[in-house]
This record gives sequence, C-alpha cells and structure tokens, in this order.
Amino acid sequence: MAGTEPEIPPRNGEGDRGAKRRGGGADQPPRPLHHASHGPPPRSGEDLVLFETLLRLGDDSLILGQRLGEWCGHAPSVEVDLSLANMGLDLIGQATHFLNYAGEAEGQGRDGDALAFHRDVLDFRNCWLVEQPNGDFAQTMARQFLFSTWQEMLFGHLQASKDETIAAIAAKAVKEVRYHAELSAEWVIRLGDGTEESRRRMAGGLEWMWRFIPELFEMDAIATEAARLGIGADVAAFREDYDARIRAVLAEGTLEAPADQRPILGGRRGHHGEHLGHLLAVMQYLPRTYPDAAW
Repeated sequence: MAGTEPEIPPRNGEGDRGAKRRGGGADQPPRPLHHASHGPPPRSGEDLVLFETLLRLGDDSLILGQRLGEWCGHAPSVEVDLSLANMGLDLIGQATHFLNYAGEAEGQGRDGDALAFHRDVLDFRNCWLVEQPNGDFAQTMARQFLFSTWQEMLFGHLQASKDETIAAIAAKAVKEVRYHAELSAEWVIRLGDGTEESRRRMAGGLEWMWRFIPELFEMDAIATEAARLGIGADVAAFREDYDARIRAVLAEGTLEAPADQRPILGGRRGHHGEHLGHLLAVMQYLPRTYPDAAW
C-alpha cells in the first residue's frame, strides 16, 4: 500500500521549494489576517497566503480528529469505537503534515506540535462545523457526513495544487476521507431509515449542523488569493455538486434536508464558539503544563 501512495516532498531544505510550490510571481497580496501568537507572521504576501491556507487545512483535521478521539471507549460497540478512532487518527496524521508545512512557510522555527499545542483559541483557523460537540452518536455522524463529503471534494481539487507538498498530502488523504464520507453516509441512511428514535436523533443532528455548511464554501480574501495562485481550491465552484450529493443520501435515508438557517461564519478569522476553548483546554493541557515532557 505504502509503495503505491504518492510521496510527500521532504520538509527540510528550502532550496527551490518556493519556486516549486508556486507557479507565478508575487502580485498584490491580500490584507494580512490575524496571525498566530508566539511568533511574527510570515514575511511576504504569498508566504502569508500559504501559511493561512495550511493552518485552515491543518486545523480542520486537527480539531475534528480530537473530537472523534473523545468517543474512544464510549462508542455504541467495539467495532464503531475502532472506526471512530481510526478516522480520528487519519485526521491527526493529515493535521501533522499540514501544520509542519505551515511552520516551514512561517519561517519562525515552529513545527506542527508548536502550532497545535501552543496557540490560543483565537489563533485557530478551523471552521465552526468541526468544533461542534459530539452530542449523541447520530449528531456525530451528521457532522462527519457533512464535513467528510466536503473534505473529499476539497482534497480531490487540491491534488492539482501547484504546491507540490499540498498536492501530495491531498492525494494521500483523499482516499482516507473518501472512506470517512462513505462510512458516515451509511450511518445517516441506516439511522434515518431505522427506528422512530434513530430517525428523530439523526434529524436533530442534521438540524444542529446545517447552519455551519455555508462557511465551508466561503471565499474570503485568503481563499480567493490561494485559488488565484493555484495553491488552494475554489470551494464555491463545487457547492452545487455538494448539495446534490448530500440531498441524495438524505433521500435514501428518508430524511428531509433541514431548512436553511442563518449561517455561522468567522472560524477562518479566529472567531469561535465556547466549545473550541473547552476542547483546547483538554488537548493542550499536558504540553503547556509540562513543556519539556517527552515520551
């Protein structure tokens, strides 16, 4: 299996990395957004766009991976427990690649661990959907289905990124998230078309998560510039395909799509709910309390 997977270019040895990852020269950069703490922002406009893009990709996977880890030992069955844990590990692996690369783009000596464990809540760039609490099993599967379907489409596009490292990470990860999307879709159908209780819970989970979908397709200054440079994807371009795929699964599960709600935006700019702070308090406790601890 490992021999058939695309290799992710080595992180060290800057050399011609800058030339490889971008196809064009520097144009007018977008206005800098709020940058991570404990270090100055990347030096140039293109490096800033790359850094912010990688933070978004890495933080999405990191936070959802941590959320799934909360199910360890609490899932409805041993088989489901293992499935959730494995999906969480897949996401943590993706986050490690993206955040290590973000540290290189930043050029301030931080690696993936430093970015994961030594940033404050306002410095995280994940979308609101992934930080939502697990709730019951149906709510967890509703969140996973809506996010993994989007992430599979995103990584499919990122395989063509002009940045070789992003393209390689996406090419490896798209197979993982395809499995996540398929597994969660099966649960949406099974619970939706199951008992009255399972149907009620799945409908409730979808109702809770529905308001966070629009943020997945928001094209702000960073996303627009990343797409123009060819390192990121134009997420708005596949919104229609996403909606069709979501509604097809809901129809198979005899579920109705919730009514559109007021969208919740701002996670990409560091605006988060109280749930993320509680998650980070648990996730970051050990490395912040014992900064020199080692396995």
